[in-house]
This record gives sequence, C-alpha cells and structure tokens, in this order.
Amino acid sequence: MSNYYDSHEGASAEDTGHPEVENGMSRRQLLRHAGWFGGAVVLTVASGEVISHIADSGDTNATAVAAESGALRFVQISDSHIGFRGPANLDVVGSFTEAIHQVNSLGYRPDFVMHSGDLTHLSTAGQFDQVKQLMAGLKTDRIFTVPGEHDSIGDAGRAYRRTFGTGTLGEGWYSFDTHGVHFIALVNTLSLEKLGHLGNEQIDFVRKDVAGLSSDTPIVVFSHIPLFAMYPQWGWSTDDALKVIALLRRFSSVTCLNGHVHQLFTKTEGNITFHSATTTAYPLPKPGRAPAPTPQVVPARQLKDALGIRSVGYRQGDRELAIKDQRLA
Repeated sequence: MSNYYDSHEGASAEDTGHPEVENGMSRRQLLRHAGWFGGAVVLTVASGEVISHIADSGDTNATAVAAESGALRFVQISDSHIGFRGPANLDVVGSFTEAIHQVNSLGYRPDFVMHSGDLTHLSTAGQFDQVKQLMAGLKTDRIFTVPGEHDSIGDAGRAYRRTFGTGTLGEGWYSFDTHGVHFIALVNTLSLEKLGHLGNEQIDFVRKDVAGLSSDTPIVVFSHIPLFAMYPQWGWSTDDALKVIALLRRFSSVTCLNGHVHQLFTKTEGNITFHSATTTAYPLPKPGRAPAPTPQVVPARQLKDALGIRSVGYRQGDRELAIKDQRLA
C-alpha cells in the first residue's frame, strides 16, 4: 500500500543534571555526533561505523550515486510547518518554496520525495491544501508523506488522512518497494502522552509486512518522531519502538529517517542507522540547552544555515544508502 499522489511538475549534561540519553551517551557526547544547523554533511557507512564530513563540491558518494543511471534517488524534506507565525521564521511558505526549488535544482529528477511530517502547523484544511499545492511543484513522479503531531491537532489526524491518506492502512501507515529497497512509513504521532507511540496494530502490520522478505533486503523506515531515544526528556523518542526494531534486526541494512527535532543527528546500533533531518521552517534548540524545544530566533542571515533538505541515493548491491544533507543557504 502506498500514500502518495502523482505530480509532474550551553552547559553540559553533567553541569545541568540531565540524565544520559541512551547506551551511556551523554548530551555532551550527543552533541559531538550531530551537525546541528545544516551544512552539506555527507554520511557514509564503513564496517558498521557512520562517518560524516562536510561535503566538497564534487566527490561525495551521494553525488556519485545520484549521477549513476538506474540508481535509486529520493529526497527527504521535513517540518515545513505551513501556517506557523512567529519571529523564528516570518515566511515559512517562502523558505519551503526555496527548499522545493533546491530539490528541483539537484541536477536529476528524484524517484520520489518524502515529507516526514509537520507539513502544517495547526492541521487546518486550508493549510493542508496549501502544502499540497506547494508540493505539486516538485519535479518528481511520486510524493509520500507521514504525519507529524502538528498534522493531528484536535482530530486525531482525520484532516491529514483526507488529504494525504489515500491507499494507507489504519491511521496512515503503509509500505512500498522500489529499486530493490523495501520502504515502511510509520505513524507515531497519535496517542501521544509524552513520547511517540506506534501501538500494537501498527507493530503487527510491520511484523506481517517484513515476514516474507529476504534478510539481505535493504529496509528504509520513515517516521516523524525518532525511533530511538534521542532526548526523551523532550519527547524525542518512541515508547514502543524497540518492538519494531526487534523485527528489523535480522536485516543486513536498515536505515531509519525521521523529522521532528529540526536538526541533523546520526546514530548507529548494529545493522540499524538512524538519521534525524533538519527543517524547512525554524530551528529548535540543542537538547538540554533550553527549558523546552521551542522555536529559536536566530539572526536573519543565519536562518538558512538551519534549514535544508536531504538527498539519498542507492545502488543495487550496495549495503548502505548514500545520504547528503544540504542547507538552504
């Protein structure tokens, strides 16, 4: 099943008393792993280790994959927050439009574009219509989405599903295959207490969905809220994600892509790599550097450094995806 429409167009953790995030990773260590405010950061994997570096103009793995005929090429955009009004970004429509232009200027036509949630800020019908019209300008054949918590305000996601839920199951989850890769799109922004939540019905869907797949099938999972404990104090985790992660352990290559946190972050656990995406709307603070994850006002000339898109390439036979994060600046 698929959810798409066609388009042709401060202080350290030790100082503040914050507990460790996960597996002994303190907030200080977490900061060292992240490229928080954009930049063209290229992520590759060698011997199970994620290696990141600032992209040069020419020779990245992602660029090589993008240029290769027959390779899978797709783009992730996230957290456009259409309808947001505030000093952190006075023109979210304008910055989202710039992100779309950046996608259309990559030098190739992506096989699809995935928006990983918070398409809107207040989940109104008008905001959903506006973001759908804006995304119709993307030069790609397919557009996929998953909802963010801002897309579910007041109605448990019904307005979102009316606009973007065609062909999905349950509360909007689905899967699809292309170029030898199996994609799973999950919804973890409903039934929220503090953390993201998947629920037994959706976990059963994943169990049945992957049951017949060979263990060498590359798996890519999209969700809005991270499927790992990035910073639970702010709700940046999913309370029952380990049940899904357990179902994916047998696969040789699993990549989980999320939004929600408005900043870049990478974490690897065995065969599973997690990548958090940046935003097209406004930055959020680094974990623990503010009382809460509220929109951050930065100098106007620096805003585009905090916003961006993610392009992804995959060659059949490769073990890992080639991922490139690009800022709008």
